[in-house]
Amino acid sequence: MYNIAMIYHPRPKKSNNPKKKLGLVHVYTGEGKGKTTAALGTMMRAAGHGYTSLMIRFLRGYRDTGEMKVMQQFKGLMEILAFAQEEPIDLANPMPFDKHLAIQGLNYARQIMQRKRPDILVLDEVNPAMHYGLLEVKDILDFLDNKHQETEIILTGRYAPAEILNYADLVTVMQPIKHYYDYDNFEPRWGIEH
Repeated sequence: MYNIAMIYHPRPKKSNNPKKKLGLVHVYTGEGKGKTTAALGTMMRAAGHGYTSLMIRFLRGYRDTGEMKVMQQFKGLMEILAFAQEEPIDLANPMPFDKHLAIQGLNYARQIMQRKRPDILVLDEVNPAMHYGLLEVKDILDFLDNKHQETEIILTGRYAPAEILNYADLVTVMQPIKHYYDYDNFEPRWGIEH
């Protein structure tokens, strides 16, 4: 559970760019379902206004998901790239290659800011990647400090560190009240969980 007093330290307001007014940092975290879904919804809304979005996935390398398939219809506006193996990662004991892929993903995010800067950049599952030691909090903070001032950044996943929560302009904590994952023999469904 997050202690809101622990995480809320307002930062000075940024100057507004009259053209786009983008550039804030969002965090979707917590134990509840819907963190990545919220980020994807923001990407879809942005595409409706002609903004470009890129999601860089950490920890989730599988490609047979609904969102990966629908991206084909949004070419040029929305893209998802995975920097993880397709098999689930043993987070209690990640392999060196898992860390290598996570670092590659962050390096790619840095490069994309220079080459074809998206209007929205989602670092999906970056919070647990920091929590489990695949990425360093200081490196993510450095990335945020040096991002393009007009790129909106969304960080998703459980276990968002306090430093990231303090840095963000928006923090949403997904809190499960009731979850069907607790049902006996529940299996994730295509089109809802995948």
